[in-house]
Amino acid sequence: MTGSTIGMLVVIVAYLVLMLAIGYRYSKGNKTAGDFYLGGRKLGPFVSAMSAEASDMSSWLLMGLPGLALAAGIAEPFWTALGLGVGTYLNWLIVAKKLRRYSYEIDAITVPDFFANRFKSKAIVGIAAVVIVVFFIPYTASGFSACGKLFSELFGIGYIPAMIISAIVIVAYTSLGGFLAASTTDFIQSIFMSIALIIVVFFGISVVGGLDVVMDNARNAVDIPNGMLSISYGKLKIASLLAWGLGYFGMPHILLRFMAAKDEKQIPMSRRIGTIWVFISMAVAVFIGVIGYSLVNGGYLGEIANFDSERILVYVANILKDYGFFAMIAAGIILSGIFACTMSTADSQLLAASSSVSENILKDFFGVKISEKATMITARLTVIVIALIAMIFASDENSSVFRIVSFAWAGFGATFGPVMLAALFWRRANKYGALWGMIVGGVMVFVWKFIIAVKFAGTILEIYELLPAFIAGGIVLIVVSLLTPAPEKEITDVFDKVKNA
Repeated sequence: MTGSTIGMLVVIVAYLVLMLAIGYRYSKGNKTAGDFYLGGRKLGPFVSAMSAEASDMSSWLLMGLPGLALAAGIAEPFWTALGLGVGTYLNWLIVAKKLRRYSYEIDAITVPDFFANRFKSKAIVGIAAVVIVVFFIPYTASGFSACGKLFSELFGIGYIPAMIISAIVIVAYTSLGGFLAASTTDFIQSIFMSIALIIVVFFGISVVGGLDVVMDNARNAVDIPNGMLSISYGKLKIASLLAWGLGYFGMPHILLRFMAAKDEKQIPMSRRIGTIWVFISMAVAVFIGVIGYSLVNGGYLGEIANFDSERILVYVANILKDYGFFAMIAAGIILSGIFACTMSTADSQLLAASSSVSENILKDFFGVKISEKATMITARLTVIVIALIAMIFASDENSSVFRIVSFAWAGFGATFGPVMLAALFWRRANKYGALWGMIVGGVMVFVWKFIIAVKFAGTILEIYELLPAFIAGGIVLIVVSLLTPAPEKEITDVFDKVKNA
């Protein structure tokens, strides 16, 4: 291992130690399940905004998105990023404040809690909790996989040991510090992610000879269908990619940030901060894929066996480290940024999945009576168990980060999105509609992904599964709610109180 490689490793270790220190710092403040899972509703505007968006971005921001742009051009990542940017803004605009107010009124500390208390249904809390566990395991696995790819590529250790070491760090600070630790580290991680993006852009442009060279190479790309810079797609394909934005309405780890806000009056500021960061960071990530095309085709990255487009930032860091001391530090920051985007999502997903098991399945659905101390122990053990399962899923080194995340995103968006919007804005929505809307939305994700899109590959039906599943779940929710008895007066009274507050 060379001196520059050791230097990068030191930077990464320092970053990981900082994350663990934060976890230890907040471990002393977790006295109740509400503290562990929702941080006592103490998040300020900057932490609310940046922790929400950092937990949203996951490893696909620095690996999946640039990798897709490098491999296939900017069309798919462009329309996907646009949908996500618009979805981010709308989620903060129409959901955040009302969910904060409503969840506080009905004393809900998890998303399944909110649905169960809003609709007064024990069945809903069980199904919602199971959905969270089912979809968060592969989502978390994608993060572990990204970390494994990073370490194995740089330091010559096996993928499995590298992935396990990364997972242990994430589990350690998450199980120690809970929600406040996860949110604070997410805020810090968003800073690392931003710095990493900036470094790669400026270094990549300087290496290939300037911005003009980058754009000329992209325009003249002949080995990418429709050209590197083309965003041409059919209208239905564009609609299906823009539909990524619908996922936000059902994303538990993001919705929890709304519920945890210290004051609903701070939400407009959080909305502006979060939305601006999301648009800029995704635009830069896609552009890195464009820069990567010049780096790869110009031979600036050298000979790389088994080239993986999703590791483009890793390759850039590996050549940057040899340009001197400060370049070595910058390379370490790039790699820490990749860790950051991975960890910021994985910790939030582990907490959401853990709360679903310990709070919603054991206590709410099965009615298990345990003390507050036992609840905390169960919560931490659940984080560890779910992480172990995710590590098993992450054992396949060749899985695509972008594809795994896209499926899990569709699952949450279609299952919870229509129900969340109905719960907040439709007085007539009832437990029957919510329950069947949730079931149909979730099932349709699997049906469309593995049956319809496969059978009709190459036709207009081969679209992102979130769009048809979201529509199907929403229609079923409305129809079933109208065909079954209206909600009880107790439910509508609370709805009216929140609406008129």
